[in-house]
Amino acid sequence: MNAPHGANARPRNPGMPLALDLVRAVQVNASAVERRTATLPGRRSVKKEWQAAWLVRALECIDLTTLAGDDTPGRVHRLCAKARNPLRADIVAGLGLATPPRVGAVCVYPTMVAPAVAALEGSGIPVASVATGFPAGLTPLPLRLQEIREAVKDGAAEIDIVITRAHVLNQDWQTLYDEIRAMREACGDAHLKAILGTGDLRTLRNVARASQVAMMAGADFIKTSTGKEDVNATLPVSLVMLRAIREYFEATGHHVGFKPAGGLRAAKDALNWLILMKEELGRDWLEPDLFRIGASSLLGDIERQLEHYVTGRYASLSRHALA
Repeated sequence: MNAPHGANARPRNPGMPLALDLVRAVQVNASAVERRTATLPGRRSVKKEWQAAWLVRALECIDLTTLAGDDTPGRVHRLCAKARNPLRADIVAGLGLATPPRVGAVCVYPTMVAPAVAALEGSGIPVASVATGFPAGLTPLPLRLQEIREAVKDGAAEIDIVITRAHVLNQDWQTLYDEIRAMREACGDAHLKAILGTGDLRTLRNVARASQVAMMAGADFIKTSTGKEDVNATLPVSLVMLRAIREYFEATGHHVGFKPAGGLRAAKDALNWLILMKEELGRDWLEPDLFRIGASSLLGDIERQLEHYVTGRYASLSRHALA
């Protein structure tokens, strides 16, 4: 059940030259997308031991995140301790797991990368850092690139960059492509996760086109949201992005990962996204190197549901504090 950690388990997406004809040809049937995703929670469900197994997999795909203005090294250290041991020992034993699970990564601001790297030393859990003027992404490009370099220098293995939403709204695909290519170069060996800020993009067609451009520019993951927009990860937006990933894979043979983020708090949310991933992209995309969930409080509810499976009793969320 336990999977390899980190996006580094597979070859990176090298990108490709920008194909504007392909980008402009992208269309989305919004009504069909909404019908498809509206029926998903009712049509697909997993129960009992299967649900427990799927929840463990969801846990292993979490980017355990703290992106607060009052973050401190102490808070990050406590979060990393939870990342190392996300389930209590009695729950691990009750589930019959040979190896205790770990989360997919810990995600922090650039100034918190060094404390996170130190706290996770020897665990194999990568540190991801938001960068490029998160969450708005509107600082000058040279400063955004330098922020990436500083985070990588401090040990970040993954960089969650923010695209300039104005380029999408203005259909300026060449500038968007060039910016992401520059950001990928600044990442060096660190993997690049491109945050589209889908709640700001207005249409599903814009989401689909931005997804294609980000992958052409070499994004290793595409991510829905910063978690700071009014609307964050939704199933319709996720379906559109997954279809774009599938089309890119069929055209190039390169795997690109997917990360929903923002508003995912309940275990049932994680199950819905796992089912969508399985149905749209297949078994390969149910590993931490191709699927991540950006979340913090979600882990507490997953642990609570797994404790219920083991003991038959529901505990209060306060028993499963993150830090």
